[in-house]
Amino acid sequence: MTGQLVSIEKELQSKGPSGLGMISAVVVNYQGEQYLEACLKSIQAQDIAVDEIIVVENASTDGSLNLLNTNFRDVTVVRMKTNLGACTARNVGMRAAKHRWVLLVDNDVIMEPGVLGRLSQAVCDNEGAVMAQPRSVFKDDPTRIHYDGGDFHYAGLISLHNFGSPRSGAESPATEEIDVAISLCLLVDKKEIIEAGAFDESFFILFEDLDLSHRLRLAGKKILKVNDAVVLHDAGTAGISFRKETSYPGRRVFFHSRNRWLYMVKNFRLWTLIVAGPGILVYELAWVLFSLKAGNLGSWFKGKWAFLKMFREALRKRRAVQKRRVVGDRQLLVGGPLTLSPNLASGGGTAARALNAVLQLWWSICRWIVF
Repeated sequence: MTGQLVSIEKELQSKGPSGLGMISAVVVNYQGEQYLEACLKSIQAQDIAVDEIIVVENASTDGSLNLLNTNFRDVTVVRMKTNLGACTARNVGMRAAKHRWVLLVDNDVIMEPGVLGRLSQAVCDNEGAVMAQPRSVFKDDPTRIHYDGGDFHYAGLISLHNFGSPRSGAESPATEEIDVAISLCLLVDKKEIIEAGAFDESFFILFEDLDLSHRLRLAGKKILKVNDAVVLHDAGTAGISFRKETSYPGRRVFFHSRNRWLYMVKNFRLWTLIVAGPGILVYELAWVLFSLKAGNLGSWFKGKWAFLKMFREALRKRRAVQKRRVVGDRQLLVGGPLTLSPNLASGGGTAARALNAVLQLWWSICRWIVF
């Protein structure tokens, strides 16, 4: 009996205060000098100490490296020769991490106290969970929710939960299962993530979290959102993010035009693409018109050309994804609501509502023959 107690005590000690064993943290940085210090200090101040912090430095040309060398000498810096995007950087960081459980954090995220402990506890309490995200709020307006997870929209999009809603009105359980996790801050089981193919590095950025979440859910894996774990999300990467900018970035149009179709080709059944096709194409037409209005039609065409050049590789990846499938498309896909950035929706609210209504109508018709 005494031997059994000693064995249990040793097992608990090996799991550490997180219940998951030691945890590594990986921060992805590109041109993030203005964000990086607050991000790293918030990780260091967590209730559960991480065993190591790795910053994957994506060939920044600002003062990021000088900041790290001066103020964070205990942080491991992995220097990339060129900027290969957030997907590659996260994968490099995960593979460099010493431990199975890894906290992935973007450089413009500030973690409130206790976030890591709550994420860890949620994973421990939910057997089979391989990924957990906190609730994200806008740094310049913490009363409003930015990212709360979401659902898989059949048009190849994320139908976000509580996007832009007041935190006070978003009452929900402390922990809930979701389909789509947003990659700005994630606690992940790197073994499961790598077995699922990790982040698809061909995406570079945008739709990569939707793609990874879909591959995990198709394989029957569990993703959590922890509502009482809150992070502040700052302004993002210039030229990609669209929160404070008045004009929609051309690079974002390119990645949206290319990556949305890469995602659908990999993850949807062929029959789903056929029967949902009219709705998918209606959204594509709306996106073309928006790109034209924004002066980015050239970026839309470049994105489609890039998708065609990557089509054969996407089909190869598709075969691997579909082999792991245990969940059908009807169980995962939704018809709405369509989520648009507030500064986009405010400029074309009537058109956005009409588009959402058309997409929901078509899904209500065709979802019964999706399997």
